[in-house]
Amino acid sequence: MGSIGETVTSVLGGHKRPIRVAGCSGGVYDRKRAIHDVAKNEDVDVITGDWMSECNMTLRGSDKRDRLANKAMSSGSTVVAKGYEPYFLDELDPAIPWLAKKGTKIAVNAGASDVHGLADAVRELIKKHGVDLKVGVVDGDDVTDVVLDLYKKGEPFLNLPANKAIQDWGYDPICAQCYLGGTGIATCFENGADIVLCGRVADASVTVGAAMWWHGWSRDDLNPLAGALMIGHVIECSNYATGGYYSGFKDLVPNDTDMGYPIASIDHKGEGVITMEKGRHGLVNTATVASQLLYEIQGPLYYNSDVTASIEDMVIKEIGPNQVSISGAKGLPAPATTKVGITAKGGWQAEFHFYLTGLDIEEKAAMVERQTKALMGEHLTRFSCLRFQVAGAVPSDPQSQEEATVDMRIFAQSRDPEILSGNNFVDSDRGSFARFCIENLLQGYPGSTMAPDMRTAIGRPFFEYWVSLLPQEHVKETAHLPDGRVVDIPTPPVRKTYEREQPSYDTSSPVDLSQYGPTTRAPLGYVVMGRSGDKSSNANLGLFVRHDDEWDWLRTLLSTQKLRELLGKDDKGKQIDRCEFPNIRAVHFLLKDHLDRGFNSTSSFDSLGKNLCEYIRSKHVDIPNKFLERGRI
Repeated sequence: MGSIGETVTSVLGGHKRPIRVAGCSGGVYDRKRAIHDVAKNEDVDVITGDWMSECNMTLRGSDKRDRLANKAMSSGSTVVAKGYEPYFLDELDPAIPWLAKKGTKIAVNAGASDVHGLADAVRELIKKHGVDLKVGVVDGDDVTDVVLDLYKKGEPFLNLPANKAIQDWGYDPICAQCYLGGTGIATCFENGADIVLCGRVADASVTVGAAMWWHGWSRDDLNPLAGALMIGHVIECSNYATGGYYSGFKDLVPNDTDMGYPIASIDHKGEGVITMEKGRHGLVNTATVASQLLYEIQGPLYYNSDVTASIEDMVIKEIGPNQVSISGAKGLPAPATTKVGITAKGGWQAEFHFYLTGLDIEEKAAMVERQTKALMGEHLTRFSCLRFQVAGAVPSDPQSQEEATVDMRIFAQSRDPEILSGNNFVDSDRGSFARFCIENLLQGYPGSTMAPDMRTAIGRPFFEYWVSLLPQEHVKETAHLPDGRVVDIPTPPVRKTYEREQPSYDTSSPVDLSQYGPTTRAPLGYVVMGRSGDKSSNANLGLFVRHDDEWDWLRTLLSTQKLRELLGKDDKGKQIDRCEFPNIRAVHFLLKDHLDRGFNSTSSFDSLGKNLCEYIRSKHVDIPNKFLERGRI
C-alpha cells in the first residue's frame, strides 16, 4: 500500500486535499498506546507529538553540559542520563510496522538535548523491524555558546515575566535552548524523511512543518501559516482538546478512562476541522477546543519563529458530532526574536509534612512555624526559601477524621547542600532541615503527627530557569536529511520587531449588569468554563461562557480589578494584562510573574498554573438567576 498522500490525495480547485495531522503526545508521560493505535487505526498523514517542557529542558540541558565536562549528573542521575526522551522509543516501537505499511509520517520534538542520539536509537528500531523508513533531524536549538558569549559581554537578556536583567538573577547560566519553527521539519519531509526528530522546536511547530510540506507553503504564506500554527496549538497537548482538563468533565462520566487523541484536517488556507480517534472516550466540541485555544497563550498575538498569529478574531464552530471547524487566525510577519530558555543550577530543595486535624488549624500551624524557626536559629540565613503552607480546610462538623485533616508543608531551598543533607539527620548541631522539623514533635501541637515517609525531607537538586528573547539571526538551524546532506535553514527573510508587552484593555463598552434581573451569589464556575497554564513564572487564565447572551455579562464583570478581587490573598500586586476573544465569548488574563519562578524552582502547590482557573471558578459572584436556571456546569 502506498502512502496516504499518494492514494487518497485529491485536487480541489487546484489544491491538495487537507492534510490530516494527529496530536499523539502532550508531554513526556503521555499514554503509551497513542502512536501505535493512531498509526494502525486512523487515516492520517502525519503523527505529531510534543515531548518538551521547561522541566525536561533544564534537566536534559544541564545533564548534557555535565557530560561534556565529565561531571556527575547535577540532576541527580546515578547513571549516564540520556540527552533525549527515551519514553518516545517505547511509543514508537510498536507503531513502526504500521507507519511503514500505511506511509504515515512522524514529527516530534523528543530529541531534547541529544536529537542525534535519538536518531541513532530510532534507526536501530527501524532496523529491528526490517522496514524502510528514513529519518531526518532538525537541530540548532542549543544556543548555549552564543548566549554565554553575549552574557559575558553584558547582554541583559531581560526576562519576559518581569523585564529584569539577567545580571540581577543571582545565578550563573550553564545552558540555553531556543524555540525553532517548522521550516526545518518541512525541509526534511520534502527530502524523503518519514520520521523527523527535533530538539526544542515549539510545541505547534511540528504541525506547522507538516502543513508547510504538504501544501508547499513558503514563509511568505502568512495567513495559512498562522492558521496551521493555531490548529497545531489546539492539538499539541493531545487530550487537552478532547476532554482532558475540561471544565465540563462531569458530562463525560463514566466515559472518561480512554480519551481519544485529536486529529486535525488542515486545508490550503490554513483553516481546519478538529476531530478525534474513532470509538474512544472524550469529546470534541466548541468548549473543549476553546479551552485548549486559551491554554498558555500570552495575549492577542501568538508568536512562532516562522509567523505571528493574530488570534482575537478566531472562530470555532461545531459542524457535526465531534467535529469543530477552526478559522480566523491572521498572519503577521515572524518576530525578530525567538524565545530562549536559560538554565542555571539553583541549589537543593526539600519538604517536610505534618498532618493537622480538627479545631484551631491556624493556631496549630502557627505553633509549628514558631517552634521550627526557633530551632533553626542562626541557620535560618542558610535558606534561600523557607515557606510554611497549609493545604485544605476543615469543614464544619466533619463526618470523618480524613475530612477533618489538612496537610501542612514546610518547603525549603538552599544553595548549601549540607543543611538539606540526609547525612546530617542525626546531628542537629551541624544543621539539618529534617532534624529541625522533627525535633519539636513531642512538644508540638495537639495530635502532632508527621508524614511517615521522610525521603522528601532530604535535599534534591533543582534548577532556575530564565526565559528571554534571542534575535533570530543568532540561531543556526540545520536540517539533516536522510541522504546525509545538511541544509542550513535561514531565518525568515521578513521579520518584525514587536512590542515586549501585548495589548491590554478592559472592555470597551460595559453594560449595566442590573439588566439581567435577580441574581444569586454562587461560584463563578457554575456558568463559566476556562483553562489556565504557565509560561515560566507567568500564569495565563482564559474564562468563557457557553451562551451568546452571557457574553456581555462576562466581559463587563471580569475587569482586571475584579480579577484582583477574586484572587484575594493570591493577588501579588503585579502586572495583569487583559484582552477579549468575542467570537468564543472569552476574557483572557496574563498574570505576570505570578508563579514564583515557574515549575523548576517554585515553592507553590500550583507549580504549572493549571489550578489557577479552578480556583477562580470556585469564587462566588452575583450570577443572574436566568443563567443559573440553565443548569450548572
